[in-house]
Amino acid sequence: MKKEEIFKNLFDAVVEMNGQKGKDAATLLIKENYNPMEGIENGLLKGMKVTGEKFNKLEIYLPELMMAARVFNSAMTILKPHISSDSKSIQKGTVLIGTVKGDIHQIGKDLVAMLLETGGFDVHNIGEDVSTSTFIEEAGRVDADIIALSSLLTTTMASQKDLIDILKETGQREKYLVMIGGAPTSQKWADDIGADIYGENAERAVSLALEFMSKKEKS
Repeated sequence: MKKEEIFKNLFDAVVEMNGQKGKDAATLLIKENYNPMEGIENGLLKGMKVTGEKFNKLEIYLPELMMAARVFNSAMTILKPHISSDSKSIQKGTVLIGTVKGDIHQIGKDLVAMLLETGGFDVHNIGEDVSTSTFIEEAGRVDADIIALSSLLTTTMASQKDLIDILKETGQREKYLVMIGGAPTSQKWADDIGADIYGENAERAVSLALEFMSKKEKS
């Protein structure tokens, strides 16, 4: 089967909330030796994006959203062991990652966390609905290099700006690289609020994190 067909099956599995279809497509993707990250980006994540949009438009409700998330996670269980990683012997840095206050979305954030970990970072995933003060306290506690803030709702995006503003006010802005991501965010939003990194997608977030940490070490 062509990889595009498998991507479509992964996408359909999430949108249709069909767990067996998702497992079958993920298994076939590995069997055919296709890149699992392509399946995640072009199948599962696109399916979750459509599902999230339906949820925001009240076309589906929380139980359906959770069912789609379970399909996503069951397929990820099959794909995750086959995602290639850089050597973990050299620690790349420490990342504190979470979803901002008022937002309970986790899938995109958890994927970024997983890829950062496989990329050699020490990752502290502090979950969803996290207050700005908790982000800052935990960043200090774990001695983070990067604070990564996920927001999937336009109504919670302001929390990303709030954290950067408080870091500036408390003289801590230079201590951390701040990464933002999530469906409503953009490079323009990152520039407007003064974020260091905009993670357009999971792979891009990791590559930029590695790039910025390399620059930090040389400076």
